[in-house]
Amino acid sequence: MGLVKEVIKEIGNKSREFYEFVLPPVDMHLDDETLKIVIDIPGFAKENINLILCGDILSIKAKKIIDEKQTEKFVCNQRPNLIDKKIRLPIDIKQGEEKIESAKYDNGVLTLIIPVSKKGKNISIE
Repeated sequence: MGLVKEVIKEIGNKSREFYEFVLPPVDMHLDDETLKIVIDIPGFAKENINLILCGDILSIKAKKIIDEKQTEKFVCNQRPNLIDKKIRLPIDIKQGEEKIESAKYDNGVLTLIIPVSKKGKNISIE
């Protein structure tokens, strides 16, 4: 029975490593005024999520604080304990002009609103 538990635990560890590599899933919605980014990162405490916007690159880092006693009791641990992802945004943001208008974390979903800067003016031809 001990061998089966070890195999299941190892499969869980490999699954977690895979999810940490590919996650989090991201949706982006762009209109004339804003870029809305929706990121699924359930299971993390809000205070353990760090966002950095540098030019048009959004960095998302999140880490679960896990007690040593918890890890000893894990039979299977597939959910990610760490997120470290860089996302290139589909808008042009100059370094030094980065701004996140709002950031909300609710039920494992992080929603960011980034203002889209206007380039030039519309000129009407008479």
